Amino acid sequence: MNDLPMVRLILARHGEADGSREYRFNGSSDVALTPYGEAQARLLADALFPLAPVAIYSSPLARASATAETIAARTRLPVHVLPDLREQSYGVWERLTAAEARQHDPERFAAWSAGRPIAPPAGELLSAVRQRVVASVGELAERHAGETVVLVAHVGPIKVLLCSALGLPLSGVRRFWIDPASYSVVDWRAGPDGEQLSMVRAINVVTHLAGLSR
Repeated sequence: MNDLPMVRLILARHGEADGSREYRFNGSSDVALTPYGEAQARLLADALFPLAPVAIYSSPLARASATAETIAARTRLPVHVLPDLREQSYGVWERLTAAEARQHDPERFAAWSAGRPIAPPAGELLSAVRQRVVASVGELAERHAGETVVLVAHVGPIKVLLCSALGLPLSGVRRFWIDPASYSVVDWRAGPDGEQLSMVRAINVVTHLAGLSR
């Protein structure tokens, strides 16, 4: 595997979903795209078409799969569902805003917000998200060596992949902003003993959305 050429990963976030504008913890909840998010997805599909992907992989959650299907219609590629691309589960904070989660459990929310390695109540550790996402990408790197693939996912999976590619600790997720219907580009390959030999080419590209109005 270490001698294989890199796979180019197009890390696409889904379009605006119900609750996105309020910054709700949608997490593992299956919420739909808004009409604006559907329009964003069409522009994202147009932007990704010239990058010539050979495959599309998507989180199973509705907001991601709908975005992936829009990209698939433009590229004429099938969508492969990859469960490990799903968003982090926020447990009892699901569908709450940050203010509501803070009110619900102020001490735990303060510790979590400060980057301590704890999960939301009944939720998922960020380290568990990284473990499943990086493992899946490692398999894709073997399957698609030298090719370009689109991964339609969420803020959490995209951020942990960027941290892994850059060799950052998980606390680094707070240093990235990932907009709805944005995309980032990473050339990915695992080196000896599992370390990452990756190159980040772009983060949070949104120029394709510039002319979109509500």
